[in-house]
Amino acid sequence: MTNTYRELVVGGVLIAPIVTYAAIALLAFLLLRPLLRLVGFARLFSNPSLAELSLYIAMFGLFALFF
Repeated sequence: MTNTYRELVVGGVLIAPIVTYAAIALLAFLLLRPLLRLVGFARLFSNPSLAELSLYIAMFGLFALFF
């Protein structure tokens, strides 16, 4: 049994599903950032930018795995 991937079509151009997952992960991360700032996420890490990048990559991987 193989997976059927649904490509996004924008103006007649097929966009790979992985790009769609990256965009969804970016949108979800941008919506999550104010909450992270509120709870003091940056204070827990010595390099907050790297921690945020790691969180984005984890979200991107989960979207790619489950959708």
